[in-house]
Amino acid sequence: MRKTQLKKYAKLLARVGLNVKKGQTVFIGAELDQPEFVTMVVEECYKAGASEVYVEWTHQPVEKLSAENRTLESLSQLKPWAKAKWEFKAENYSCRLFIESEDPDGMNGIDQEKMSAARRAIYPQVKPYRLALENRHQWCIAAVPGKAWAKKVFPDLPERKAIEEMWKVILKTSRADGKNPVQAWKEHNADLDKRCAYLNGLGLKYLEYKSANGTDLKVELNEDGIFCGGKEKTLKGRIFNPNIPTEEVFTSPKAGAAEGIVYSTKPLSYMGELIENFSLRFENGKVTEVKAEKGEALLKQMVSMDEGAGMLGECALIPFESPINQSGVLFFNTLFDENASCHFALGHGFNECLKGYEKYTDEECKKRGINDSMIHVDFMIGARDTSIVGVTKTGERIQIFENGTWAF
Repeated sequence: MRKTQLKKYAKLLARVGLNVKKGQTVFIGAELDQPEFVTMVVEECYKAGASEVYVEWTHQPVEKLSAENRTLESLSQLKPWAKAKWEFKAENYSCRLFIESEDPDGMNGIDQEKMSAARRAIYPQVKPYRLALENRHQWCIAAVPGKAWAKKVFPDLPERKAIEEMWKVILKTSRADGKNPVQAWKEHNADLDKRCAYLNGLGLKYLEYKSANGTDLKVELNEDGIFCGGKEKTLKGRIFNPNIPTEEVFTSPKAGAAEGIVYSTKPLSYMGELIENFSLRFENGKVTEVKAEKGEALLKQMVSMDEGAGMLGECALIPFESPINQSGVLFFNTLFDENASCHFALGHGFNECLKGYEKYTDEECKKRGINDSMIHVDFMIGARDTSIVGVTKTGERIQIFENGTWAF
């Protein structure tokens, strides 16, 4: 891959993804797969005005060894040095960039019950810092090719060629393969803004999903709920793009208010393992039945992580002809696959999906219908024939999606 294009991608992550401002501290989390590119991103962050840039390197095989050999007690402790890092990030509203490249199968074989128990123990220890950062700092998730990931996606190609092809599809679907990715994202964000404005003017109370695969689900929306998409804004007004790529217009539905059944249309990568061909049945807003051809035990464990894990935290609308779906590539990675077509997320909802959320405390947002959970897991449900009808507060029915794409 040409360095000139990679530098444009690095600039996109620093200037549009994070939108680094002068004097800000930046933390970058990355695997060991693409150190040269990570160096480019560090340089672009400094050019954008960052005062400090720290790279937190990880390596999935080491993480797996840690999961296998550390005790539950050890994994459940927020060590003093880890606590100090969280405190620093929260106090300084540090920018955070997460660069994904992990092997989708890289954690196969670990004791998932132990890891889930550790996550439940750690979550209340880090939650205060997460709340302190929420809507107060810029963050972004993006991706680069990892060797194992590239071979998973392109199994018939030699490793080097697989990585090259992986770069091509990542840059193309991230709108970073052209002459001016920054301008491309400005135009993309403008389109998403228009769609949000239309939906927010309808006064919707419900969304009804149907598809020939068996999906038949009714989801109630929050009374003061709004649709968001593309760029976001911190409470201080700093604009950033949390996901590169993104194609979604989304909202957080009313917690505990969904009825029916939904079928997945793509595999879900969770905790380093794949869950495939699954369905979820909702009654009184909560998952009451789980079925999966692969990974059913892990899926059941996921929806029982806490009280809110079995309820919806997000409804995302994405046309079936999105660039990611058009690529014909199954990424085995939620960042990309969730943006191929419509998806839901189980668990944590978004306060910013409430009109005037900045006036409310986190607890008040929960009382107004935003789901609370330690997890937020997206899973894909969009199909070529997906129909979504919006029902307004006055009972009017409006076609939002037809044949898998926007009806407006």
